[in-house]
Amino acid sequence: MNNLIILPILIPLITGVVLIFFSKNIMAQRWISAISGLITIVASFMLANHVYRNGIQTMDLSNWEAPYGITLVSDMLSSLLVLTTSIIAFASLFYSFKSIGQARERFFYYPVVNFLIVGVNGAFTTGDIFNLFVFFEVMLMSSYVLLVLGGTKIQLRESIKYILVNVISSALFVIAVAYLYSVVGTLNMAHISVRLSEVGSAGIITVIAILFLIVFGLKGAIFPLYFWLPGSYYAPPAPVMALFGALLTKVGVYSITRTYTLFFYHDAGYTHQLLQILAVMTIIAGVIGALAYTDIKKIIIYNIIVAVGVILFGVSVLTPESLTGSVFYLIHDMNIKATLFLLIGIIIIITGTSDLEKISGLINRYPALGWTFFVATAALAGIPPLSGFAGKLMIVRSGFETENYIGAFVVLMSSLLVLFSVMRIFIRGFWGTPRAFKNEDEAPVKWLLAAPAILTVFAVLYGFGTEAIYPVISTAAETLANPEIYINAVLKE
Repeated sequence: MNNLIILPILIPLITGVVLIFFSKNIMAQRWISAISGLITIVASFMLANHVYRNGIQTMDLSNWEAPYGITLVSDMLSSLLVLTTSIIAFASLFYSFKSIGQARERFFYYPVVNFLIVGVNGAFTTGDIFNLFVFFEVMLMSSYVLLVLGGTKIQLRESIKYILVNVISSALFVIAVAYLYSVVGTLNMAHISVRLSEVGSAGIITVIAILFLIVFGLKGAIFPLYFWLPGSYYAPPAPVMALFGALLTKVGVYSITRTYTLFFYHDAGYTHQLLQILAVMTIIAGVIGALAYTDIKKIIIYNIIVAVGVILFGVSVLTPESLTGSVFYLIHDMNIKATLFLLIGIIIIITGTSDLEKISGLINRYPALGWTFFVATAALAGIPPLSGFAGKLMIVRSGFETENYIGAFVVLMSSLLVLFSVMRIFIRGFWGTPRAFKNEDEAPVKWLLAAPAILTVFAVLYGFGTEAIYPVISTAAETLANPEIYINAVLKE
């Protein structure tokens, strides 16, 4: 059953290679991508269920046991994120069939999306810090292609900035790994934790921890390193925005969460306090951006930054409840950001614009789209009992209990301001005087609405089913709160 671990990586990898040979047969690409996506979801669900019932699963590649070989590790957090990624990827691919356009489809769009999923699932699954870098690069190289595919002026402009930032970030990543290896002499993350506990709270460890925070903060878009994100995520079409907004920044957030709970916890009074300050500033910066713009893409993009801050605030508090809340909120946010980007993609296809000042009255002709958007925005803001409520409640409660009053208050207030920022789209865009839009008769709204509607249903079920899901989420958080569980499973001690 340990072979289940590699299937969510192997299936999209093989699919991507196969699809390269069908570059001119668009229908074959669509069918192969859809079947592969469904198989990946099934494999991911089986893996998550197996981990929940049997504990952390490991796979030593080439039978070289940890810490000497490359180890894939699937704990409850990893398996849940892989499952969520697989669902979002399938939804984005299904949406792409009627929206991305044949020009992009002929130039390896579907293979590159599958390679992107290889990188994301690999990053969530690897137990080796250097292979985390490798999977980051697989993910980033795929994202470079998706960002520039189409060749519009804005895409080419933003791709230069995006590539430059990530090249610098990747160089820093290698440097950070080299420094860490020079101190501990190992790359296996569980073994790193053991070695660091032997070293103690040496100053060099704190320096390395901050260096990793800079690296992952650039990729996860924390304050003040988020400057590249609004423009870069604005450029590509809706299904690519959904993949970027739901997955790419979350890999950075996951990496901070994993490293700052597994081995960089020896100087928490400094490192986690710094993380908390940056998380609060990230929330504030995201909220300001979301309120400042009337462009519907920019509003949702800045809400990505808000969510990053909320999740990392929970990580910085470092209590079992705050970590549980962060895991709850991380999965919720991946789902709801994909949903919202796909929904605003439909709005843009209908109206031909993302300027909110030029959109009104959509609910008159598209009531299903309007009310789906309304439920999604309520979930995003954490309105009970939808999916964003439980995680944010745990984070806020933990903040107040640990006397981190300012951060907890900022998280609480961000819910109201996030609700206001996205509800402007609903009130202005869907209500008001109906307008005639040039593309509304051509837009395949029913097809396009299917994927975000299903994701919205997941958000509702995730919220209403909090009590049923809680044991699964708490199992994921328990591994973060007690790193010895992860260490013992990997090193088989």
